Amino acid sequence: MKINVTLPFDNLELAEEFITPEAVVEISQTAERLGFYAGNVTDHPCPTARWRDAGGHDAQDPFVMLSLVAAATTTLRLQTGILVATYRNPFITARAASSLDVFSRGRLTLGLGAGYLKGEYFALGADFDNRNDLFDEYVQAMKLAWTGETFDFEGTGYSARGSRIRPAPWQKPHPVLLVGGNSNRAIRRAVELADGWNPFFTGHTPNSTARTKSMTGHADLIKGMEYMHQHSEKMGREKPPYVFLASIMEPGEKWEPQAILDRIGTYKELGVVGAATNFEAKTCTEWKEKAERFASEVLNKIN
Repeated sequence: MKINVTLPFDNLELAEEFITPEAVVEISQTAERLGFYAGNVTDHPCPTARWRDAGGHDAQDPFVMLSLVAAATTTLRLQTGILVATYRNPFITARAASSLDVFSRGRLTLGLGAGYLKGEYFALGADFDNRNDLFDEYVQAMKLAWTGETFDFEGTGYSARGSRIRPAPWQKPHPVLLVGGNSNRAIRRAVELADGWNPFFTGHTPNSTARTKSMTGHADLIKGMEYMHQHSEKMGREKPPYVFLASIMEPGEKWEPQAILDRIGTYKELGVVGAATNFEAKTCTEWKEKAERFASEVLNKIN
């Protein structure tokens, strides 16, 4: 099992600890040294204050942050978890992803989702009502751009005519693509457009900040995976997408080493290849201590 770690560079309340170049270097290099597979960052360019104050979170620009992490490391993979594909023109995203992938020597995993914050869509001038259809279109446009060859593409409100984006990504044919979300639409999208599915647990209580289909435990995960295999067979995809959980724990859950090891064993038996974790901390030192403990009590026992 591969284990990612969510990077804490969105914590504005503790900016003196986490919103500094020094923190990026210390934390990124700690994650790499300890054997975490990737560092995750999220994407909220312009969330509403109401959502933020109700339990949402701030976010740095994902490509800026992952570029800083890439410069401080050599093997740690760089993952958007997730990037809202329809917030940006697909060729802006394709260019940013290709640049990061080239300069990191092929370490980018592009986790993509359709998003759910209507207020943020409005602020960005993006189409909330048609976001699902646009998501599929945008991924197709990006894949075409990532060939590095001259292309034409007629999109919704934009038109590429004899365009070319070079350098093409380091990874071929493109950066690793994960589709986030728990809905059947997201699962179909993973089968049809991506390398993997990136579902997340929503907890057993109503979640005010993540509006998606509920996934409260193994039974829901198994049901989703069964649907994924059925759709793969329907689409003629010989090998279904792999499953990489967006979180190994439910929202608000405190981690205990043996419980996590047991859960990892269960996930592995189901065919899940990886999961992300995160640590709450008030200082860089505390974050690194928790990461060290997790590596000693969990990572080193599964690798």
